[in-house]
Formats: sequence, structure tokens, C-alpha cells
Amino acid sequence: MTVETPTKAGKAAWIGLAVLALPTFVVAVDLFVLLLALPALAADLGANSVQQLWASDIYGFLLAGFLVSMGTLGDRVGRRKLLMIGGALFTVGSLLTAFAPTIELLLLARAALGIAGATLMPSTIALIGGLFQDPKQRATAYGVWGGVYTLGAVAGPVLGGLLLESFWWGSVFLIAIPLLVVMLVLGPKYLPEQSNPAAGKVDYASVGLSLLALLPIIYGIKELARAGWDPVPLLALIVGLTFGGLFVRRQNRLAVPLLDLKLFKNGVISAILANALMFSAVGAGLMLQMLLYFQLVEDFSTLDAALLMVPGMLAGAAGMNLAPRLATRFRPGNVMGGGVILAALVYIVLTQVSVSNGTWLLCVGFVLASFFGTASVALGTGLVIGNAPPEKMGSAGSLVQLGNEFGGTLGLALLGTVAVTVYRGAVDVPTGISADQAAVAGDSLAGAAVTASQLPATPADALLDSANAAFVNGVQVTAIVGAVLYVVGGLLLIVKLRAVPPFGQQAAPPPVEAEPALSEAG
Repeated sequence: MTVETPTKAGKAAWIGLAVLALPTFVVAVDLFVLLLALPALAADLGANSVQQLWASDIYGFLLAGFLVSMGTLGDRVGRRKLLMIGGALFTVGSLLTAFAPTIELLLLARAALGIAGATLMPSTIALIGGLFQDPKQRATAYGVWGGVYTLGAVAGPVLGGLLLESFWWGSVFLIAIPLLVVMLVLGPKYLPEQSNPAAGKVDYASVGLSLLALLPIIYGIKELARAGWDPVPLLALIVGLTFGGLFVRRQNRLAVPLLDLKLFKNGVISAILANALMFSAVGAGLMLQMLLYFQLVEDFSTLDAALLMVPGMLAGAAGMNLAPRLATRFRPGNVMGGGVILAALVYIVLTQVSVSNGTWLLCVGFVLASFFGTASVALGTGLVIGNAPPEKMGSAGSLVQLGNEFGGTLGLALLGTVAVTVYRGAVDVPTGISADQAAVAGDSLAGAAVTASQLPATPADALLDSANAAFVNGVQVTAIVGAVLYVVGGLLLIVKLRAVPPFGQQAAPPPVEAEPALSEAG
């Protein structure tokens, strides 16, 4: 039996990958760049606290909410076509955001950016899968893609901080424009069109149900993380889950569903998506605790705190590019699962974080956890695309990105809630202050810092010492939860991907019974 060898990609495909790296970098930058610009933006446009929250969140809300719809739409109308349309819209949206004269127009522009961003990522992931058929090359390409996304996450706060030192707040949104213009010029030349010619019409009822499911769920989780238990976000979660059930029911009944739920029946795909959810959740939870520690315990500036994250991000990019090489010698499931379990061991060490050693231990721990854990991201994306039918690559790509986005949101909410709960139970608020001050100090470390600034030196120092220790206790418990989730994710990958051979090797064929020998005499 002859085994068909996948065609190796040539120079044009690697140039195409470089083109696809541009929107990847842009989307990552835009997720983080607003964090530093928000104070100046709020002062200039007169935004109140609610408007500031929406300015920060609406981009990510709509990006995540439209991922499934846009991934499937790309399969049907053409992935390159959708990428070009999304790139043009993102360019226009960036200009409108940068020069928005009012907070209302800025919110509309950020909403448009979120929808446009949802067209970019699934199309990019699927186009890479089409450009690279050889498993080794595909794994390397997705390692590069993941590394670029990570570098974009690093560059967002750093570039934003540098620009804000010399220019107005809108300058941070202009970063995307020259990169996307290059993509729009080179894309038609180096990115072949990919689509499913047999695809049916888009089911707009399914699009509506997906949005009515995802947007309330994401909103509810974020608000619960930000404000604690409250009827409004709880109601949003219930509404989202209800519409999610209706969405699943409709997909199972449609001959051509918006999202083919059969993809989840593939053990490789389901295991990778489950790990992506856990990995993103734990990583986001750690990053949140690190940034709060640097700024509130150590009193670093926002830019200095962002710079302390850079080594870990660079280590993650390095891990993504090393993983494909290891996967040519060892089973990908073992490389991915082993890396996540090693990251879990790092989290166990992070349970020893204290007020005195936190900065160096968190920085070193973040470097190691990122380096080990990102193998699952680098290899997982390519394996999901490789195990999905070619006509559904866009849909599969949207699931990968949705797992990352939704996991990050979930991690900020759940692990953030764990840390806050531990803090509230451990902080010792001094006597002799008002009930309002005690409530603020006992709610969060930021509140304790505000209250301490209103007190005499001795009780202020006592409050800060207790608050810092209570916050560190929360970090320790978060690390324990993260270690457990990583072990679960790592074992799931090792078990479910045990049949996937090293890249470049064929899976062992089933044994064939030998035919009886023919007699020479006839």
C-alpha cells in the first residue's frame, strides 16, 4: 500500500505566512493597547466610569461573540476574501477610533473593530492550514503564528506606553494601519483563495442565537469578576446559557449548521480545545495577579509592570517555535501534555510566593510556565485544523480562537474571584476607622491602599502589611488551582492524543493477514 506524501510548501507559502502574521499581530496589540490609553482617553473625552468599562471591553466582547459566525462565513464565501474585507474594515475602524471626537463615537468604532477582528483570526488560522499540507511545516507555521500573537500581546502595552509619552491617546490605535495596508496589498498575490463550494446559505437565525448566547455569557463572567456576585451578571449568564441551549438544538437539526457540532466528537479536537480553555484561563489568572502585585504591592508604574511581563512573553514565543521540532521526534500529545504538566510544577513552586520574594519568583515562574506550556498552543492549533475536514477549517479555526478568548475571560473571572475571596477572608482591618473605610479596605488590595492613604502612619502601615499578606495568600491559592487544572489538561492531551504519531511519521497501519503462498507447480 502506498502512502501519499503531503506536498511541501515553497517560498510563496512562507511569504504568505509573513503576510498572515500582520493581522495576527494587530489583533493581539489591540486587545491590550487600550489599557494604558484609558486614563488619558477618559479625561479628554469626559468618559464616566461605565463608559470607560465599555471602552475597555466592547472590542473583546464582540470579537469573541462573532468568532463562530465569521469562521463559518469564511468557509462559505472564501477565507481570503473575508480576510481582505475584515482588514479593510479594521483599518477604517482604527482611524475612526484614533480620531473619535466623543466617547459615544469611540465606542461605536471599537465595536466595529471587534467585529472586524473576528473576521481576521479564523481566516488567518484556516489559511495557514491550507498553505501548509506537510505536518512538520504546518506545525512550524503555527508555532510562528502563535509566537507572533504572543509578541503582539507584549508589544501592545510597551508600544502604547512609548507612544503616550509623546503623542495623544489616539496614536495607539494607528499602529494597526500600516501593517494592514501591507496585508491588503500583498494578500491577493500570496494567499490563495480557499472556500467550500458546496456550502449552503448562512443561517442567520443561528448567527443571532450564537450572539445571544456568547455575549451575555462573556459579559456576565467579566462583571462577576469585576464586581462580585450581583443579580444583573447572574441574569446575563442564565440568558446566555438558555440561548446557548437553543443554539445547540438548532445546529443538531440543520442539514448545514452554522457550527458543525460533530467536530467535538473527534477526540483529538475536543481534548485540544478543552486544554486551550484551561491553559488560557490559568494563564490569564496568573497575569492578572502578577500585574496587581507589581502595581499595588511593589508600587511599580503601569509601564514598568508591563515590561516585567516581557521576559515571560518572549519565553512563550520561544516555546512555541521549539515545540514543532520536538514533535518530529516525540509524539505531539506527549510534547504538549508534558509541557503543560511541567508548567503545573512551576505553579506548585509559585505557592511559595511572599511579599518579600514576589517580584523575582513571579517573573521567573512566568518565564518557565510560558516556555513549557505554550507547546500546547503551538501544536494544538495545527492539529485541530489537520483533524477538521478541509471545508470546515475556518469553523475549526474559530473554535481554537474562541477557546483562547473564552478561556482568558473565564480565568479572569473564576481565578480572580478565588483570589479576592481569599483576600477578604485573610485581611485584618484595623479598629478605629469608619465602617465605610473598613468596607473599602476589606474588599480589595486597591481599596486598602486608598484607605491607608487616609489614615495616620501607624494604622496605615499595619493595614498595608495585612492587605499585602492577604493578597499574596490569594496568589498562592490561585497557583494551587492553576496547578491542578494544568495537570488535568496535560493528562487529557497525553491520553487522547496517544495515537497521533510524531510529525513526518505515518500512523501504524492495521495489520494485514498474509496471503497463502501459491504452489509453483500450479
